[in-house]
Amino acid sequence: MSGTLYEKIGGEAAVNAAVDIFYRKVLSDDRINRFFEGVDMDRQAAKQKAFLTMAFGGPNNYTGEDMRRGHAHLVAKGLNDAHFDAVMENLGATLTELNVPAELIAQAAAIAESTRNDVLGK
Repeated sequence: MSGTLYEKIGGEAAVNAAVDIFYRKVLSDDRINRFFEGVDMDRQAAKQKAFLTMAFGGPNNYTGEDMRRGHAHLVAKGLNDAHFDAVMENLGATLTELNVPAELIAQAAAIAESTRNDVLGK
């Protein structure tokens, strides 16, 4: 199957569904939901949709900060590898729930994993 990961998982509709399910999972996850207190979740979801679209090879409309700057305030609040792992777990569970094939979930996870050091300010 040719095409980008974005196309293979179903394009905009799939990314939108994934982000909505992902944040439902994240906000109910006591390991990480404190990092989203006071966050405008509609704005956050829109940024995440644009980021994942770009990261998965779709149209690049992402205008957010780079990962390091965008997460520095969370690192100051104690964001660490265990929290990153929890986010990865929620992403994998979301894609599984959407019946994304394991091979594509692995590709998505590798892309997400590639941001770890920047997100955690390492």
